Amino acid sequence: MKKEKIQIVYEDKDLIIVNKKAGLLTVSTDKEKEKTLFHELLTFQKQKNKNNKIFIVHRLDYDTSGLVVFAKNEKVKKIMQDSWDSVKREYVALVSGYVKPEKGIITSYLMETSTFLVYSTQNKHQGKFAQTNYEVISQNRQYSLLNIDIKTGRKNQIRVHLNDINHPIIGDKKYGNYQKNPCGRLCLHAYKLTFNHPMSNKLITIEIDIPREFINLSQKSI
Repeated sequence: MKKEKIQIVYEDKDLIIVNKKAGLLTVSTDKEKEKTLFHELLTFQKQKNKNNKIFIVHRLDYDTSGLVVFAKNEKVKKIMQDSWDSVKREYVALVSGYVKPEKGIITSYLMETSTFLVYSTQNKHQGKFAQTNYEVISQNRQYSLLNIDIKTGRKNQIRVHLNDINHPIIGDKKYGNYQKNPCGRLCLHAYKLTFNHPMSNKLITIEIDIPREFINLSQKSI
């Protein structure tokens, strides 16, 4: 395995944080066991030391790129997962249309169909509560680039909520976007994490670049 396949953006004796590319599973499924970020990182770590281990703390959708956190032992994994709701998780999303108001909060209760399609309901007895905060970074008549701060981490939450306000994410045919996709991918990227280190309690902020094509499309004059 070539080292350049995996972009490690932070590592210490307890944690590894990786920039996952779009179009890659975080962990294995019934159909795919090896073409995953977990498998690639574990293989890379064992090449350095056969006794190395990694444990997944959370996951991103197959089509979403950005920061994924791994622990190096089960104690750190448990601490991170138990405090995950306190981790500030920020994304950028390139969406259809001119978003107004430029700042808002989307809330609903999310449910899932038997065909794995997530949808919103306002019935708190049926779904799981989800909250998504957004703010416009740049926009034109065709595209808006949003900063997304999620307060809950439900499956497909951002994708569903942005479709709920009629501004689906570019490239997201599953949740309402059928327009031309100049990026050739789902335009959702997890770019920033802020949390207290599970062992030292030191405040850690990890930030990676926003994809250039997201910025260009939202800034160009249309």
